[in-house]
Amino acid sequence: MTSTEFTTAATTATGDSATSAGSPFIPAPATPYQGDIARYWDREARPVNLRLGDVDGLYHHHYGIGDVDHTALGDSADSEYEKKLIAELHRLESAQAELLLDHLGPIERGDTLVDAGCGRGGSMVMAHQRFGCKVEGVTLSAKQADFANQRARELRIQDHVRAHVCNMLGTPFETGQAAASWNNESTMYVDLHDLFAEHSRILTVGGRYVTITGCWNPRYGQPSKWVSQINAHFECNIHSRREYLRAMADNRLVPQAVIDLTAATLPYWELRATSSLVTGIEEAFINSYKDGSFQYLLIAADRV
Repeated sequence: MTSTEFTTAATTATGDSATSAGSPFIPAPATPYQGDIARYWDREARPVNLRLGDVDGLYHHHYGIGDVDHTALGDSADSEYEKKLIAELHRLESAQAELLLDHLGPIERGDTLVDAGCGRGGSMVMAHQRFGCKVEGVTLSAKQADFANQRARELRIQDHVRAHVCNMLGTPFETGQAAASWNNESTMYVDLHDLFAEHSRILTVGGRYVTITGCWNPRYGQPSKWVSQINAHFECNIHSRREYLRAMADNRLVPQAVIDLTAATLPYWELRATSSLVTGIEEAFINSYKDGSFQYLLIAADRV
């Protein structure tokens, strides 16, 4: 089933995301900014997110890592080249999600995981397929939650994978409920102290939190013009690397790994810039990664 068919089926099957999320209503945004972000992602339908997901039914809202397999791409003059390029971009973004899951630590089938800013649910599906556990996601976008829940029904994993429409700063989960939790390129929409306080609350002691995120490099001095362009494009507020580590320390999250993925993500961006799926922001990512003003990091931290 393609992304368009998913959207149509979700609307028909549920009527609204309140039903699909198991709630009698969709909570109103707590602030005007949250309302803006909800509207932004409700209206978002970029081909780069949908066509990549159509490759195998895993719909992500993040970028990729790893070297490009030029053998798989073949000759650029081939009529199938663009299709192969899209498949390769999708392989790289799924590799990114696999790396995040690698850092969650030992997960049991009876555990609950939380994806904060779950988008259309690709990482939640991957987590359940790997660990066999329950995965709960949150997003401000009713449209995204509908999509993720419809996909879970299609895969017959709706009893294990579910998206909720709510703010990641105030989730419906019990204190200590989650064995692990994560943000995959979604932390730039919230205050980090508030975010990590909520993750610290829902995580069991000893539980693992992981984020993969773009952040501006304090050694550069201030956010560069490229970082400012990314902020404007996505209506977000990119934080500095220093802010992440400070906010974690203030909220009982102790980093166990800090991995610089900047060099690993450049091949994805350089390949995407040659595709038909360009959005106009590729240059800002490529230049900011190359001039050192922007970094792509994985941070894994344990709740103490």
